[in-house]
Amino acid sequence: MTEIVPQSARRRPPLPTTPLGWLVAGCSLVLGVLLLVEIINIAFYDPYGDAHFLYTLQGSLSEIPIAELSVLMFGTLLGLLFLGLPLAFVTGCLGVVFIYLVGDQMMLNIIPTRVFPLMTDYQLSAIPLFIFMASMLERAGLIDEMFDVLYKWMGGVRGGLAIATVLASTILAAMVGVIGAAVVTMGIIALPAMLKRKYDPKIAIGSIMAGGTLGILIPPSILAIIYAVVAQQSVGELYVGSVLPGLLLSGMYIVYVGVRCLINPALGPALPLEERVDLRQKLLLLRQMLAPVVLIVIVLGVIFSGAATPVEAAAVGSFGAMLVAAMHGRLSFRSVKEASIATTKASAMVLWIIFGATVFVGFYILRGGQDFVSEMILGTGLGPYGILALMMLILFFLGMFLDWVGILLLAVPIFIPIINTLSFDGILGLPGVTKSDEALWFGVVYLVNMQMAFLSPPFGYALFYLRGVTPKSIPTSTIFLAAIPFLGIQALGMILCILFPGIVLWLPRLVYG
Repeated sequence: MTEIVPQSARRRPPLPTTPLGWLVAGCSLVLGVLLLVEIINIAFYDPYGDAHFLYTLQGSLSEIPIAELSVLMFGTLLGLLFLGLPLAFVTGCLGVVFIYLVGDQMMLNIIPTRVFPLMTDYQLSAIPLFIFMASMLERAGLIDEMFDVLYKWMGGVRGGLAIATVLASTILAAMVGVIGAAVVTMGIIALPAMLKRKYDPKIAIGSIMAGGTLGILIPPSILAIIYAVVAQQSVGELYVGSVLPGLLLSGMYIVYVGVRCLINPALGPALPLEERVDLRQKLLLLRQMLAPVVLIVIVLGVIFSGAATPVEAAAVGSFGAMLVAAMHGRLSFRSVKEASIATTKASAMVLWIIFGATVFVGFYILRGGQDFVSEMILGTGLGPYGILALMMLILFFLGMFLDWVGILLLAVPIFIPIINTLSFDGILGLPGVTKSDEALWFGVVYLVNMQMAFLSPPFGYALFYLRGVTPKSIPTSTIFLAAIPFLGIQALGMILCILFPGIVLWLPRLVYG
């Protein structure tokens, strides 16, 4: 006979069954009690008086030195992130908590003063527009066609499919500016084609991940927009300055793949003769790439020429993406709806991280964190380039654990003032950087470093983006090993940008004078 369970019993939530479950439940209960008492204090007691209900945590950390506060704030942040809580809400919530614990409830008024200027910053309007442009081009199927063209152009070369993947990723970076979309899309399109042709999994996977990270650097990079807002730089100059480093890295990836496959053809065999196409067919195939390439040229051209701001160029790009989709017969209400929803989700994620991290870092700087970090770094006795190397190591380490937007908002507001106090006159007799160019140069070097963060094990985002679309027969260790050579290439590219600042600054000087 089936046992009849009362309705009330069926609705009762299950009790914790493990020590960890009981610990979480206990912590939640304690936090709930603490929060209830503080709400009563805020609602019914004078914030500047001595009376309170039971106890008050307001101002309980007001006398804590900045060194201990630094450990407490950033240690708590890392601990909560390791528990899997989203960065977008962790930083903001911790900022509010520490403002209350160190100051008082009236000090919470600094939150709107930090957030409002960002909400009204005109340059941030380019973020949803560029994301929408990327979403429309992705749903129009243009990425599939682009890879098919490059696949047939480069297939007859050893390692040609991996080279085609890097080339397609370079063009894709100029179309989307979002790492996740580039890595996942190329993983779905290019990886099966290379594995089918018996490519070495490390070469195939590495070329996809490394090529995908170019979206951080090559315009229209979303991260470059946020950096420009935080560092008070021109988005246009940052875009122009990142072009040559992006193309340099793309070329280095291609050379690496080509040389490896030339030495050992088994790593990337060429397509069989019967699957290759002649020159006439290759030229005809280029028509499929005409519309998206023209769109990219128009969008970047109006930015570089100064004819339009990045926001206006992003609007042109969004409209142009819809036209391109219509030309290919793939513009529909459903595609626009899906692109709009994806844009809303991605933009909301980025903006919440911006708001939360701004509150967290703003309060830390207000408490003297900027001076504390500056004294600690400058007190190492290192020269300007040694301090720069230390910053790059810190950013690389943070990239193993934190989101790319979070790293920018946590580290750059502290690092930029330090950079402004240093003089980079060149090393080993090589050219230096003028004071007026330092912020731009550092910005591009930072973007190159963030590419490394996406590939660095154990928590590089590109590794896990690709893990989601890689066959289960390929272990995660293979993905990690595939990233290491390309990580070395990125490090070499960053070193070249530091030693030869003209790689970053030549084109902005040419365009803007």
